[in-house]
Amino acid sequence: MVSTRQTTSGRRIGYYTALWAVALIFFLPVLWIMMAAFKSNDDILSVPPKLAFSPTLDNVSRVLEESSTIPYFINSAWLALGSVVVAILVSLPAAYAFSRWKFPFTNFLMFLLLSTRMVPATAAVVPMFQMFNAFGLRGRFGMFILYTSFSIPFSVWILKGFIDGVSERFDETAIVNGAGRVHVMLKVVLPQVKPGIIAAFIFNLIFAWNEYIFNFVLGDPNTQNIPFGMSVNLLSAGGNVDWGFVAALSSMYLVLPMMMIFFFQRYLLVGMTFGTVRGDV
Repeated sequence: MVSTRQTTSGRRIGYYTALWAVALIFFLPVLWIMMAAFKSNDDILSVPPKLAFSPTLDNVSRVLEESSTIPYFINSAWLALGSVVVAILVSLPAAYAFSRWKFPFTNFLMFLLLSTRMVPATAAVVPMFQMFNAFGLRGRFGMFILYTSFSIPFSVWILKGFIDGVSERFDETAIVNGAGRVHVMLKVVLPQVKPGIIAAFIFNLIFAWNEYIFNFVLGDPNTQNIPFGMSVNLLSAGGNVDWGFVAALSSMYLVLPMMMIFFFQRYLLVGMTFGTVRGDV
């Protein structure tokens, strides 16, 4: 008995040790960027790399003092958060309709929706550029519509999977008691698919927060986000990149997605498996 317990305990320790090792290996680039944000340029470029150094806040101060930094953050925030919120509001009734009314070729329609996210951005940017120019959509409104339209298909796909897991008996019971479809969707189904909504929100937020190529080609000074700002800093440096500035800006840029993932990671895990199947009434 003791030997069995020791074997089980040893396996558990080995399992968690391996998990921590893999997690740290994947986190090392992020840690390196954050460390570089508090190094001088000489320390950043030193060979061999310095693990022990005197931290400085000069890089962070220069980022905050740069006149374009705050607009970059504001543009990233309102484009990402605003477009994803609107996408979720549009996607919920669409996902409910796909789940509860069995339209012909529903699976094929869902595939078509998801396929819009499979197209590489570099392949879609030229037709998007021509279309946006033809309709005069370049600028704030156009970028907002673009991010929203890219977030809707993926949100519908995720939310439909969650709503499919909610038994239709709940809907039938509510309707028998006099509830309308809107009431059923908002008061009966919505509370049970909150994890799916949060998962869809975070997945799409990460996409919109990190998007660069469409913003670079279709945007204007009112839509320039943080990835655009970092690319400008790198491309305009002429080989003399201010790595401390880039590292500090990158570290600040990571704060929002890291906080969202940390606080809502359990919803992300549920979102990857499309929720759980609820029981019948």
